[in-house]
Amino acid sequence: MNIISQTTAFGGMQGVFTHESNACKCDMTFAVFVPPKAIKEPCPVVWYLSGLTCTHANVMEKGEYRRMAAELGLIVVCPDTSPRGNDVPDELTNWQMGKGAGFYLDATEMPWSENYQMYSYITEELPAYVSQHFRMDMSRQGIFGHSMGGHGAMTIALRNPERFKSCSAFAPIVEPSTADWSAPAFEKYLGPDRAAWRKYDACALVSDGTRFPEFLIDQGKADGFLENGLRPWLFEDVVKETDIKLTLRLHERYDHSYYFISTFMDDHLKWHAERLV
Repeated sequence: MNIISQTTAFGGMQGVFTHESNACKCDMTFAVFVPPKAIKEPCPVVWYLSGLTCTHANVMEKGEYRRMAAELGLIVVCPDTSPRGNDVPDELTNWQMGKGAGFYLDATEMPWSENYQMYSYITEELPAYVSQHFRMDMSRQGIFGHSMGGHGAMTIALRNPERFKSCSAFAPIVEPSTADWSAPAFEKYLGPDRAAWRKYDACALVSDGTRFPEFLIDQGKADGFLENGLRPWLFEDVVKETDIKLTLRLHERYDHSYYFISTFMDDHLKWHAERLV
């Protein structure tokens, strides 16, 4: 593990690291905040997945999670959103595809399938790697994220309910297979057969019988992507006939930015801490 930076914050450690990824076939960067409690004992882990165009740095620099994570004794891991490097395929003029837009899936179509294995990276490789280097209690894991990362968190939780005890999201793309800003990427990554898309779509997973106990979703009503990209009411509708509990909070005047995320970050960390006891 290569150390890019380590900084003390709220008595804990905020670090940025790189490692060679077998899944993505490139060097991957991730951030980890370790609370002071981890000096004495293993701590629960919360994974934060960022959105389109982001890296690990967006939430690390603007999410304002460290004070509450230190208080609650939570380790927060912030992976990158896609593979990186000169040899990694990309669409330079399309911010919804390629680098920064991995959509937390395992691509099956060339040229993307060589590197874009983000589902496997997030669910298998990175957890196995970081648990060797930090004092983590891997029996207590939660996951959350923003936008594309909210989509990733929800689908990963739904598909891995035995691993994750909590899940929340800020402005998630709840049905990416039909959303304007994700369906074209899904076709390029996964091919034209939409049946293959369903395991990466929260609404489709619930419709197909997949379950997770409960979700917290915060959504700004002034979000410019609300109507065509996010549409949380679709997830609200699909869980109505299930035993899944949904807390959906709509906020006047809030948009899609980290001003919105940082406002409600404490609520989400407390949500996870209550379920990771």
